[in-house]
Amino acid sequence: MPNFDYEAPTTLKNALKFLSEQGENRPLAGGTDIIDQLKSNRRNADLVVDLKRVPELLTLELDDTQLRIGSAVSCTEVHKLTAEKGCFPALSEASELIGSIHIQNRASIGGNVCNAAPSADTIPALLVHEAIAHTTSTEGERRIPLIDFFAGPGQTVLQKGEILKELVLPTSSPNTASAYLRFIPRNEMDIAVAGVGSLLEVDPVSGIVKKARIALASVAPTPVRAYAAEQFLEGALIDNSSIGKASDLAVDAAVPITDVRGSAEYRKELVKVLTKRTLNICLERLT
Repeated sequence: MPNFDYEAPTTLKNALKFLSEQGENRPLAGGTDIIDQLKSNRRNADLVVDLKRVPELLTLELDDTQLRIGSAVSCTEVHKLTAEKGCFPALSEASELIGSIHIQNRASIGGNVCNAAPSADTIPALLVHEAIAHTTSTEGERRIPLIDFFAGPGQTVLQKGEILKELVLPTSSPNTASAYLRFIPRNEMDIAVAGVGSLLEVDPVSGIVKKARIALASVAPTPVRAYAAEQFLEGALIDNSSIGKASDLAVDAAVPITDVRGSAEYRKELVKVLTKRTLNICLERLT
């Protein structure tokens, strides 16, 4: 691994100061991605700034209006909170899929987002729950809808010296359910060939869909929303027919590649299957 300097600040001010200095400066929120990337020369660093000791980045708070997840909060902590409280089920499921238990104890949701891999498991779940990325730098703060946060594979809209401070998810309305599923070649500890997160808010009396959100992973250069499928579902009666049609429409948002893990056509078929399954899970959770 190339040599680099290392800092572990205990204040946000010092962390931002280090990251804004000249050179290739990299934040470390968990290290499960960046250390491997440095070892394999996929990324370079003059300075690595460990964010695990900055209190503002370790916030994990849930109230009646929102869930706040600091960018250095581990996947394990997020899964534990959401599972215990029975909230944000898609995120609870996705946060339990990243690597092994050891990785989940170290890796952060914020790091998974900022690594910006098209196959990242937590991102579809965050997208269907309409997460907002709160960023900060020595120049000030920004709030970015998460769907606008990604610029390409491994790329975000973060500027030099700017970091993700926290992710904020609004609390879901009553009669709302979500789910996340992925397909991998092995039983676990693999990268998604395709992943789908879905969310439904349904009127309990009429069965009409009031809100639908569907997000896809590993089938485009960045995570994407299946807007056509969402628009079709909203205002429709939720049944097998509408779920089937929405699953077909979700494929329109996919622009996958062919690689060693699967062909483009195979990934499109997976989108259809996983969309149907996640929508049915949402429906089951609402009954």
